[in-house]
Amino acid sequence: MPLPLVAIVGRPNVGKSTFVNRLAGERTAIVHDEAGVTRDRLYRPAEWGGRSFRVVDTGGLVFEDDSEFLPEIRAQAAAAIAEAQAVILVVDGQMGPTAADIEIANWLRQRDLPIAIAANKCESVELGIAQAAAFWELGLGEPIPCSSIHGNGVAEVLEVIVPLLPEAVEEEGEEPLNIAIVGRPNVGKSSLLNRLAGEQRTIVSDVAGTTRDAIDTQVEHEGKRYRFIDTAGIRKKSRVDYGVEFFSINRAFKAIQRSDVVLFVIDTLDGIGEQDQKLAGRIADEGRACVVVVNKWDAVEKDSQTIYDYTRYVRERLYFVEWASIIFTSALTGQRVNKIFELAERAAESHRRRVSTSVVNEVLEETAMWHSPPTNRQGKQGKIYYGTQVSVQPPTFALFVNQPGLFKDNYRRYVEKQFRKVLSFDGTPIRFVWRGKTERSAERGRLKLEQSR
Repeated sequence: MPLPLVAIVGRPNVGKSTFVNRLAGERTAIVHDEAGVTRDRLYRPAEWGGRSFRVVDTGGLVFEDDSEFLPEIRAQAAAAIAEAQAVILVVDGQMGPTAADIEIANWLRQRDLPIAIAANKCESVELGIAQAAAFWELGLGEPIPCSSIHGNGVAEVLEVIVPLLPEAVEEEGEEPLNIAIVGRPNVGKSSLLNRLAGEQRTIVSDVAGTTRDAIDTQVEHEGKRYRFIDTAGIRKKSRVDYGVEFFSINRAFKAIQRSDVVLFVIDTLDGIGEQDQKLAGRIADEGRACVVVVNKWDAVEKDSQTIYDYTRYVRERLYFVEWASIIFTSALTGQRVNKIFELAERAAESHRRRVSTSVVNEVLEETAMWHSPPTNRQGKQGKIYYGTQVSVQPPTFALFVNQPGLFKDNYRRYVEKQFRKVLSFDGTPIRFVWRGKTERSAERGRLKLEQSR
């Protein structure tokens, strides 16, 4: 079995996300002084006493209220507990037991799982024991005083719960492919994730900003593993106030950085705006592989030319990622959604591909044969001596030339186009470093030095 799972539950604003961050050893869950910040299930790895396990953060549980998102949050918490091997109930030690805590305790008592009570916000060692003792009335065993912020008492909570977890069997095989799902609010990112995962993994709503954290979901498809990262919708910076949305967008940008492939979701009905273009530029700057997912395609009236016209429109508007594959889908109906796996694999393969120096130089020779390097007004012509690939993710090539300034943007774009055409770099940016004579001599000296050793 995979690593055992511990569900972190409690009512709103008791410090569950801070507790999860403490266990995970990093600030991965958004923490803010506002009820309802966490809504979906957020999984994080943790380790204590030589034992590895996972924790899942959940939204604040409220049973007496069915207002916006609360029923969905309860469903997400119930799903987390259903797959967990143990539960930590986080309560507010300073406030003492509330009716909501008692109701959650009664709800948990119906589950046949080990439960530990973490009486959080007990910063004072002297008062902490007395504050925690008030929670004996929940009937779930000994409450343990702790402070998620300062870390005291957290080890004592783990001493209770970790020995009760089953032993994990390490999973074999390659690491899963990391795929971030990004886009503006309400383009259908969460619906797409749920369709890819085959379950209601995240809350879906017409309300912009429903997703807040970057949500990791492991999916297996045709024997291969994928880690999808759903992110908050990214709006214009001028419209974002400091607070939950600010942290959500930062999480989305970090998700792009830690991904292998980005699924850039576009709303067919809304079209491509300035914010989409900025986001495309961000993906290109980070050097990530990309698949453009044109969602809500089922809502468009089509003829035989519609898909070709819209493809041209996407290429023109998203020129930063004109190399990305494009797929037209409907998260609502599932149309073409499974084909995303294939395109993501292809983009990831291109992103990681390494080409031998001999092949690189064959391509350069053919490129120069079809279109000679440019000549400046003084009659000096550019010369490409040789090239080599220097890194991957994204593929990066060093081209050694007589004078980099002779190679203007038009010719550089032509070289990139030839590399893509001949070597089939689909779905990934490729980069070129143009080096002149001085750098070429230094490179030769370095190679001679290495050979002499």
